[in-house]
Amino acid sequence: MAYPLSIGILGGGESGMGAALLAKHLGISCFLSEGKQLGEAHRAELQAAGIDFEEGGHDLERLCACEAVVKSPGISPTLPVVQAIKSAGVPIWSDIEWFYRCKPAGTRVAAITGSNGKTTTTAWLGHILTKSGANVRVGGNIGTGAGRLLLGEPADIYVLEVSSYQLEDCPTFKPNVAVLTNITPDHLDRYGTLANYTDAKFQITAHQTPEDAFLYYAEDPITVAELGRVKAQKFPIYTTEPVDKPHVGAYPEDHHFTLIPHPEEAMTIEELALQGKHNSYNALAAGLSARLLQVRSDMVRESLAHFEGLEHRMESVGHVHGIHFVNDSKATNVNSTYYALESMKTPVVWILGGVDKGNDYSELFALVEKKVKAVIALGADVAKIREAFLGRVEIYEEVTSMDAAVRTSYQYASKGETVLLSPCCASFDLFQNYQDRGLQFKAAVRKL
Repeated sequence: MAYPLSIGILGGGESGMGAALLAKHLGISCFLSEGKQLGEAHRAELQAAGIDFEEGGHDLERLCACEAVVKSPGISPTLPVVQAIKSAGVPIWSDIEWFYRCKPAGTRVAAITGSNGKTTTTAWLGHILTKSGANVRVGGNIGTGAGRLLLGEPADIYVLEVSSYQLEDCPTFKPNVAVLTNITPDHLDRYGTLANYTDAKFQITAHQTPEDAFLYYAEDPITVAELGRVKAQKFPIYTTEPVDKPHVGAYPEDHHFTLIPHPEEAMTIEELALQGKHNSYNALAAGLSARLLQVRSDMVRESLAHFEGLEHRMESVGHVHGIHFVNDSKATNVNSTYYALESMKTPVVWILGGVDKGNDYSELFALVEKKVKAVIALGADVAKIREAFLGRVEIYEEVTSMDAAVRTSYQYASKGETVLLSPCCASFDLFQNYQDRGLQFKAAVRKL
């Protein structure tokens, strides 16, 4: 695939930085445009690399003169600058598409998307491949921007977490293995309808062929209803034992799990490192993907039994006077928080709030009434949370800082109970991102 002679980069976050550094690495003329202010570290990195950039606005004439523009996923396609670039006839790609066009020939790509579980599944698959001795790199929407993955010596396998935002601008992206964990109402503030959001998620398989693999949650009706558009070989994954066993896929059976990458190659797994139905799916998707990438059964079995959970995803922060503090800052939608509350075995003081993405909190009412004794609403605007939960729990409080949220929750929790940060919302009202929110939570707990 021929490279463009010049690339514009719209947005100076991690994905934009990776895209710009990749262009520089390939010797392609590059110009990065950040509408706000760059972070100090990113500005210094651009200067050190000798990459031309601007901040505080967009030079449309210069961007429209580029052969292609790589758009950062957080930039809405409806913004005037994006519309102007499109009107000029300049192709717009995501950083995932740019990565795919530049990756070495013959390398394989596994891509994971979904409303919930994509980060854990991505990390777990990377863990299995690393343990197996494979030459693998992991990135995308998790940690390292996709472009950075191509700066060093080439890997044999690239494992990418990809968001719906990144999939919007992928005219050729074709992973060898695609995983769709599930689809629940999310990002409706951007997409307007669940159908539009579903279309964006299914872009992960849009260019796949029958030689590729598509793994999906067979108990998710939204996903199952759209399988007709999938050309790749389909691998259903179940978290409850199916009446009709599939010829390929993965499912629980009696007291073990069965993985079938090919009809004649079934394997069983007795133990998973992380508990809970949602983690069963994550494990089975990671394990089945690894088998499809030719990792030996014994190595998959060993790696699925020994995997530490990720920071900010049901992370145990510790106990203070018998009260357990759990950091689930990555839970940015209702479905993620549902899984968190469902797994709680003790009464919960629940901290939630942030930028609402079109949440329907009624899905949580039954669980909240059963498990939550206090709701601590954290955020600049908590009106919707107040409407949903005031009067539905014994205690309801509103706070505007993480320190206040932790102090207040500590005040209401008793020995043997759990304080759970599972925000149900995006983090951009009071925090830089979900990592910053989780780190502030942990710091506040340590101050108690």
